[in-house]
Amino acid sequence: MNKQFLWASLIAVLLLTSCASRKNFVYLQDMQLGEKYPVETSYEAVIHKDDRLNITVSNKNPELAIPFNVSGGNFKVGADGNVTADNSTRTNENGYRVDASGNIDFPILGKLYVEGLTVSQVKELIKKRIEEGNYMNDPLISIEFLNFKYTMLGAVANNGTFTTNGDRITILEAIAKAGDLSAKAKVDRVAVIREVNGEREMHMLDLRSTDVFDSPCFYLQQNDIVYVEPRYRKKDNEDRGWQIGTTLLSIATVVCSILWAIK
Repeated sequence: MNKQFLWASLIAVLLLTSCASRKNFVYLQDMQLGEKYPVETSYEAVIHKDDRLNITVSNKNPELAIPFNVSGGNFKVGADGNVTADNSTRTNENGYRVDASGNIDFPILGKLYVEGLTVSQVKELIKKRIEEGNYMNDPLISIEFLNFKYTMLGAVANNGTFTTNGDRITILEAIAKAGDLSAKAKVDRVAVIREVNGEREMHMLDLRSTDVFDSPCFYLQQNDIVYVEPRYRKKDNEDRGWQIGTTLLSIATVVCSILWAIK
């Protein structure tokens, strides 16, 4: 009975001390129960080179919108001045790629410079050009990203480049999609590297604080690189040595207590 109790005690100590190697941080630890935190509703993704955009034009008169939703075909102007497409046209299934100059080649309207614009700005640009050309009145423009991607590196479970539907993903959602932070992550040193006007800039986030909600990087942009800084090797070795020392001390204490108790 004494031996069984001894082994059970030793196993319990090992299980408890092994918990020291688990994550020692809490996300948003200053978030208060019942307090309101505003949600950013005006966020929009910015368009970059090599983006692929699915652009659809619609109208109360569907025939007028056909030429703006096809590629690779021929167009003709009817007696009434309306532009129509012939039977050889096909829909642009792969979207419109933003080229190295920041342009897309759009049916009828030709090249449009869209780099650096938000989705709503591109919608307004296309709508304005269609109306100025007297092709139709009140066109409705729908735009979606087909290749919205970001990269996760550092102390996360799964490093790599990820894609997402649409153009709205938060830094917390991106980390969750990468399998969460590892136990070695420095939760207050999460860097977001972003392309802005042909240059790269870095923002540093502290995921322990609700200040992250106000960061321009809380919502990721196309091609963002997220780097979660790991703890340094020296610190890891110190932590490991402390854990081993604590485990041995705990085991020794339990053994001595049991031996003293059974005398």
